[in-house]
Amino acid sequence: MTPVKARILLADDHVLVRRGLRMVLEAQPDLAVVAEASTGAEAIELAAREPVDLAVLDVAMPRMTGLQAAAELTQLLPGVRVLMLSMYDSEQYLFEALRAGASGYVLKSAADRDLVDACRAAMRGEPFLYPGAVTTLIRDYLDRARSGGEAPHDPLSPRELEIVKLIAEAWTSDQIALELGISRRTVDRHRENILGKLGMRDRVELTRYAIRRGLVEP
Repeated sequence: MTPVKARILLADDHVLVRRGLRMVLEAQPDLAVVAEASTGAEAIELAAREPVDLAVLDVAMPRMTGLQAAAELTQLLPGVRVLMLSMYDSEQYLFEALRAGASGYVLKSAADRDLVDACRAAMRGEPFLYPGAVTTLIRDYLDRARSGGEAPHDPLSPRELEIVKLIAEAWTSDQIALELGISRRTVDRHRENILGKLGMRDRVELTRYAIRRGLVEP
C-alpha cells in the first residue's frame, strides 16, 4: 500500500537552502513538499490557499520572521503543525518558537539527520527537540521552580513586534504605513508606545532588542 504523504510547506529566504531541504524531505516515501515560500508573510498566504499538514519555517526571514508566521499560522490554521528551522543554537529562539506554538526546533547544521524525524514526530503530534534544547528547557524549568517564578509576559503585541522588526530593518514610517495598510500617524503612535513599554529611546535600542528577540539576524 502506498503511504499517505504529509503535505509540507517549506519557507526559507535562501533558494539553495530550500532546494537542499526539499531533496532531503522528498527522498522519503511519506513526505512531500507541496509549496515553497521565501518570507513568513508568503508562507501564511500559501498555507491559506494550499492544503498543507506541516509548515517548516526558517526562524529568520525578511519582513515577517518564521517565529511571527508560526504564531499567526497556529492561530489561523490550528490543524497545521509547525516546525522551526534555524542555524542558531539559541535559547531565545527556542523559547520564542515554543511560545509561537511550534511542535519542534531543528538546527540547520543537523537538518540532514534530524529534519525527517522531526517532521514525522510532528505528524504524530509529538514534540521534537535536539538534545541541547532539552537540556535548556530542563535548566529553565528548574531555575523557575527554584525562584517560584513564571515565564515572563511578552510586553508587545503581535502588531508591535511586526513594527519593531521593520524598524530594525531600516524601514521608514512611510514605508511601514504603506506595507501594513495603516496611516503614518498610527505607525508613529505604535513606535511611541513600543519605546514606552520597553523603556527605550531610539531606533538603535530597538534594533538591539529585535536581535535579542530573534526578529532580525545579528
